[in-house]
Amino acid sequence: MLRIHFTADDLARVRMAARPDVLWETILSFHRLRDRRGATVFGEWRSETRARLNGETRLLAALVPPRGYFPDFLTPPEARHGLDAGLEALRATAPGRLHTELALVAARRGSVPVLPGRLAALAEGRSEPLARLIGVLRSYYRAAVEPYWPHLQARVEADRAVRGRALLDGGADELLASLPPVLRWRPPVLEADYPVERELHLNGRGLLLQPSFFCRGTPVVYRNSALPPVLVYPVAHACEPAFGEACGTSLGKLVGHTRSAVLQAIRNGGTTSELARRAGVSLASASQHAAVLREAGLVVTLRHGNAVLHTLTPLGAALLRGGAAPEAAGYARNGPVTS
Repeated sequence: MLRIHFTADDLARVRMAARPDVLWETILSFHRLRDRRGATVFGEWRSETRARLNGETRLLAALVPPRGYFPDFLTPPEARHGLDAGLEALRATAPGRLHTELALVAARRGSVPVLPGRLAALAEGRSEPLARLIGVLRSYYRAAVEPYWPHLQARVEADRAVRGRALLDGGADELLASLPPVLRWRPPVLEADYPVERELHLNGRGLLLQPSFFCRGTPVVYRNSALPPVLVYPVAHACEPAFGEACGTSLGKLVGHTRSAVLQAIRNGGTTSELARRAGVSLASASQHAAVLREAGLVVTLRHGNAVLHTLTPLGAALLRGGAAPEAAGYARNGPVTS
């Protein structure tokens, strides 16, 4: 069981990540690559990714066991700002920390914590093994994550929109209560089933909520409680397969596939730029389709500062549901519900 303990100061410092974290997605995708579960969601992605890999997984397999602990230094906070920033932070990891965390990996593989050769060299903090690891991570990212990044980003943005509405409705308390069912908010403690017993006391540092496409089932936190607190949790996969044909094929036949994609991109609200990215169209095309949908009474557009925000009207939401009542379509107060 994982228990995250909040104070009043921590509740005031809860925040949402602005985008997917490139290294969390990279490492967690490696778990999904070796996991036979979730074939409907990830099966096609696994096949395509394996065809592009050229041995990048050997070093990663030594570092990242199929289950349990993997080194915290693989997912530095700087990766929120992009791959280059994350890899440079990894390169700057202190040798003492490398040795400590790699020893933990070895200890979980056998009764005698002996590092295999490639990890022993890395644990010494020498520049050449670190450069090799960085090269492997970059190559693996390009094969497994980069081709799917727009899709990952769209799912994370949709999750952010749901959490943002919960925050506006009821503050941090409502935000924490809106998290996926794998997380349970029992003030002042956030609980989740976890492979080991963990008590994480935030002590006024707050918590970064990081939605993740490749996180599955169990949320993830750093083992080292001294690191900036982050909770990585799975986004909902409402449409399956994850990278397959989009939901709403019948709607596409009615209004056109591009306009259907734009309407579905507005499901949880967003700016014109976000709609363009989610639907995979140009900014001008997204703006044009949003205008047509607005004239048809399916969308409301508001200006917020320099941004234009689009949200569904009740009619637009009903069209996406195929005319079904919200409960019948699998919707709850905070968005789509999946089993």
